[in-house]
Amino acid sequence: MHSFRSAFAHPQFRVGVKDMADVSPGVAAWSLVTGVAMVKAGLGVPLALFMSFTVYAGSAQLAALPLLAVGAPLWVIWATAVCVNLRFVIFSAQLRPYFQHLPLRWRLAAGYLTADLTYVLFMKRHPVPGDRESQMAYFWGNASMNWLSWQVPSVVGILLANVIPTDWGLGFAGVLALLGLGYSLTSDRATAVSAVIAGTAAVAAFALPFRLHIVVAIAAGVCVGLLMDRTAKAAP
Repeated sequence: MHSFRSAFAHPQFRVGVKDMADVSPGVAAWSLVTGVAMVKAGLGVPLALFMSFTVYAGSAQLAALPLLAVGAPLWVIWATAVCVNLRFVIFSAQLRPYFQHLPLRWRLAAGYLTADLTYVLFMKRHPVPGDRESQMAYFWGNASMNWLSWQVPSVVGILLANVIPTDWGLGFAGVLALLGLGYSLTSDRATAVSAVIAGTAAVAAFALPFRLHIVVAIAAGVCVGLLMDRTAKAAP
């Protein structure tokens, strides 16, 4: 399946859209707040729109905004964004078996469209590589819905930044959406222990710069999960 048209016609495309639609309100609220924050931080509307469509990473955008506002050196802004997004290296490693057969242009498109919720929902629906056509159709449907759920509210937030109050606390809706998904994935003892370890590591490493506590938490959770999985397989 090397065309978006063939993926769109597959039944799994609609399944991917539906799964993402269930959590879209949280994504939309988070995106709206990010759009407002970009303009409030001093970015012009054209630059804010450019950042929204090209960066497409809420955490990195929010981390870069205060640095842009104080005129930090460009390398500092880039380094911060890279550190915040290091978790996608881990996501990419786990998604590699699913995408490695695709042409380069489709792998680049998948990399651009992969987000936290896209990754979580895809791995929940397809925990192991299988029917490539169905899995790719699901991914494109899921990722497309997530892109629309992010970009449309982001544009609204950018255009209406001066009339939307910043004290609504809408950004917490995105956190709640991630918590709900995370809870639904704790289906056994290994994932539950990994989640607890990741959460503990995130709190313990919170003082690290550039939000590196996110990377520490993911690495700790993955290591514990792999260790428990290997121990369980080695047990008689």
